[in-house]
Amino acid sequence: MPEALRARIAAVSAHLPSRYRTLDEIRAKITETGGYAPPPGLLEDLTGVRGVHVHEDGENASDLAVSAARSALGDAGLKIGEVELLLFASTSQDLVEPATAHLVATKLGASCPVFDIKNACNSFLNAMEVAASFIETGRYRTVLIACGEPSTLATRWHAPDREDLLRALPGYTASDAGAAMVLTAGPAGEGDPGILSLRFVSNSAAWEACTVSGGGSMHHLSVHDDHTTLRLNGDLRQAGLDVLPRILETAGTELEAARAGAFSFIAFHQIAMPQYREVIETFSSPRTAACPPWPSTATARRPRCPSNWSRRGRPTGSRAGTWWR
Repeated sequence: MPEALRARIAAVSAHLPSRYRTLDEIRAKITETGGYAPPPGLLEDLTGVRGVHVHEDGENASDLAVSAARSALGDAGLKIGEVELLLFASTSQDLVEPATAHLVATKLGASCPVFDIKNACNSFLNAMEVAASFIETGRYRTVLIACGEPSTLATRWHAPDREDLLRALPGYTASDAGAAMVLTAGPAGEGDPGILSLRFVSNSAAWEACTVSGGGSMHHLSVHDDHTTLRLNGDLRQAGLDVLPRILETAGTELEAARAGAFSFIAFHQIAMPQYREVIETFSSPRTAACPPWPSTATARRPRCPSNWSRRGRPTGSRAGTWWR
C-alpha cells in the first residue's frame, strides 16, 4: 500500500517594501487632488491602521513574490531546483498573458511546472488546498506558493464627494506585500504535523460587493477610476453574515477547537475594526490568539500572520492557525 502523505509547512515568509506611507500622507494626497478627504482620525479609528507599505517604482507583483519566495526557500533549507511545482496565487498580476507564475519562475531560476491560481483574497488559501491535494496523492512532494500584491495601485486618489470616498475606503488602507510558503510531503500518521483541515464556502452571488472591474472583458480598455481602483459596491459585512450558517456547519469542528484554545493563532481578513471584533465575538475566539488588524495586503495577509508568529518564536504547522475571511 502506498505511503499515506500529508502536506506540511516547511517555511512561510512575508516581504514588506521599505517605503511607508502614513495615513496623514494619504489624506494630504487626496486633498491635493481637490477630492473629499476623510476627517483626521476616521481611517485610523475605523481600521486600526496607521500607514501602509508601498512598492518601489517599477516593482511588480512578481518582484514582491520573488523576494518572499527567496526568504521562504532559505528558511526551508531548499534550493529552487528542488521545487517540483510553483504556484503564483494573488489578486494582482504582472500581465494578462502569460501567467505571472512564469515571471516568478524565471526570476527565481525555476524550471518546474508552474501556474496561477486566482480567487481574490482567497487565492493563497486555495493554492494551499491545491498544493496539499497534489502532495497527498504523491504527484509532487515539494511545492512553492508565492504571491505579490502591489495593492496601492488600486487606491483612488480623487474622490469627488463623501459617497465616492466611502466606496473607495478599502483602498486607502491596502498595503503592498509579498508572501510565500513552502509545502513538503511528510507522513500522515497519528500526531504527525501538517495541514490537517481546509474548509471553504462561497457566497458567489455577492460578487459585486467589492470590485476592481477593469482589465477584463467587462471593462477592457477603461481607465475610469470606478474600474481601475478598489471599490465597494455593496455590504461586505452582510455578505459574510449571509454565509455564516454554512461556515458554522462546514467548519464546526475547527471552530470548536479554536474556542477550546487548540490553536496558537487565529488570522482574520477584515478591513474594519468593527468587523474584526465581530468575527472574534461571533466565533467566540480567544483574543490573545488573534492576529492584530494589520493593513490589508490582499492574498498576502493570511501567510503574513504565521510568518510573523513564527519569527516571534510561536509555532507554525499542525494546529498553528485558522483563517477566516
